[in-house]
Amino acid sequence: MATQIRVQTRVQPGGRVEVINPKLHAGDTVDVIIQTHVPAEHSHRRSALDIINEAPGHVLFKTADEVDAYIRELRDEWDR
Repeated sequence: MATQIRVQTRVQPGGRVEVINPKLHAGDTVDVIIQTHVPAEHSHRRSALDIINEAPGHVLFKTADEVDAYIRELRDEWDR
């Protein structure tokens, strides 16, 4: 039968994480899942424009007229 033990701990120097719990016995097989809690000042949020600019084959328009012109060009290519 599986038992779930939830422990919050701090990462030690060198990226080491230690879990101590009396329910754990030497030689037992366990699964360890690490979920980080990144403070807001450490998280790097990308803007939608950053994501679009990195996308392969992206097209970035500055005005609605540019969008219309692009769509017209595509339609003209389809008609050929």
